[in-house]
Amino acid sequence: MMADQFPWLTTIVLFPLLASVLIPVLPDQNGKQLRWYALGVGIADLLLMCYVFWKYYDPSSANFQLVEKFAWAPQLGLNWAVSVDGISLPLVLLAGLVTTLSIFAAWQVDQKPRLFYFLMLLLYSAQIGVFVAQDLLLLFIVWELELIPVYLLVSIWGGPKRRYAATKFLLYTAAASLFILVAALAMAFYGGGPLTFDMVELGLKDYPLTLELLMYAGLLIAFGLKLAVFPLHTWLPDAHGEASAPVSMILAGVLLKMGGYGLIRVNMEMLSDAHIYFAPILAILGVVNIVYGGLNSFGQSNMKRRLAYSSVSHMGFVLLGIASFTDIGVSGALLQMISHGLISAVLFFLAGVTYDRTHTLALDEMGYIGKAMPRVFTLFTAGAMASMALPGMSGFASEVLVFIGISTSDMYSSTFRVVIVALAAVGLILTPIYLLSMLRQLFYATGEAPACMLGDTGSQNSGEDEAVCFGTSCVLPTEATFSDARPREVFIAASFLVLIVGIGLYPKMVTKVYDVKTVALNSQMRDSYAQVAKANPDLYAKGFMAPRIAKPEVASVSGMLK
Repeated sequence: MMADQFPWLTTIVLFPLLASVLIPVLPDQNGKQLRWYALGVGIADLLLMCYVFWKYYDPSSANFQLVEKFAWAPQLGLNWAVSVDGISLPLVLLAGLVTTLSIFAAWQVDQKPRLFYFLMLLLYSAQIGVFVAQDLLLLFIVWELELIPVYLLVSIWGGPKRRYAATKFLLYTAAASLFILVAALAMAFYGGGPLTFDMVELGLKDYPLTLELLMYAGLLIAFGLKLAVFPLHTWLPDAHGEASAPVSMILAGVLLKMGGYGLIRVNMEMLSDAHIYFAPILAILGVVNIVYGGLNSFGQSNMKRRLAYSSVSHMGFVLLGIASFTDIGVSGALLQMISHGLISAVLFFLAGVTYDRTHTLALDEMGYIGKAMPRVFTLFTAGAMASMALPGMSGFASEVLVFIGISTSDMYSSTFRVVIVALAAVGLILTPIYLLSMLRQLFYATGEAPACMLGDTGSQNSGEDEAVCFGTSCVLPTEATFSDARPREVFIAASFLVLIVGIGLYPKMVTKVYDVKTVALNSQMRDSYAQVAKANPDLYAKGFMAPRIAKPEVASVSGMLK
């Protein structure tokens, strides 16, 4: 088969990187040719992904596919090993789509365009590399590589506090990701034998429980910080508040998903025994994220910070799904990552569109612009409805799966499940409150008169020269940029919204890609749990102060998995 001969995945990963090398020597004026070049590279790589996965990926297999291995540094046990399975494939496509549309969204970048598009293509490759790496040391390398372009993109093209936000992001994520390196070395050197970082081989090793728990805890810090798990989330609102809209699209749409992917790929799949002990903690952290993120979002007057805390809240559902021990719950966690990637990307893009017109992110300075920009109002409202998990949109499908998964899990007592579900439901109440209030402040009358009147300018104007007002600000027509969404902007937003509605109406279009994998993964978790329950049915509950698991439930699970 040609797939066995041609390195498709390697090409997909390296193509944007190699294309970025040509940017410094390309002829260009004012960045116009560069933006077409970068967009063309993004589209070509996305189309290549679609072709390869459609032709060579088999969704009925739970194994790694399109496996490519090349010796890189044999003395260190480091190989270029890439592959995809049901967990990574949809996230690779998500990264390709969001990054390509982010490049299209950065159409008006005129400050250092060569550096900007070089960094965007470098980030493109690094993101794909994280999701396809089958070597744990390679995963660490590309994980660190993506920090560099994000830092520069925020610190150069961000807002007034961009350097503080970028430095905080870099310090937090770089320090936490050292746990990935430590865990990789511990796994590779344990047990002797040939040095290898291959995830399949490392996952087959039988680690002592104490070592496995320590590695799991360290990786939870590394991946949890990327997922913005409380209390490791504080970098996210600062980064979003200062980053430009295209960079925020990638931050929320892709980079957060790296944390969830790492928890599933490494913590859950490779350290399954330790996951049994940490699962109640993940469930508790999940509801904390949901409630804390929702409450903080409502208290934000900065539009992008409000959306950032909304992302913190929605990532709590990913934790709940991972902790559920049910096929439907794990499926819901993956679908939530994909759904949130699309929804958050379109919301941050539209926040950027609004900022281009109003030149402010302060919600209390906005208002009155619904009539002036009806297309922006329509698109923003549709994105907000998706974030509120309106039936018929992807957010509804993913959150329902997570709720059903955690509420029907036979691993937890009824009391624990009721408390977790009840607290998680608080997020469903808070979400429409902070999103609808944001729409009201953006597009409707605020009840406050504009701070200035046309007569205050001292200019002589004809009757047709009326002030353009939003919230408490007022400018002359010649100074206003109150145009409605342009065709390019409508296309970008519509590309996300079509997928959001399509997944909401027919979730199987996504879940069928990974259903076999999530079932196999959850079966592995339940096998591990059965062994723990046989040895000591109370250990799981006592160790983490979770509700005591009823002995009949333990017996039924053990019997079912014999």
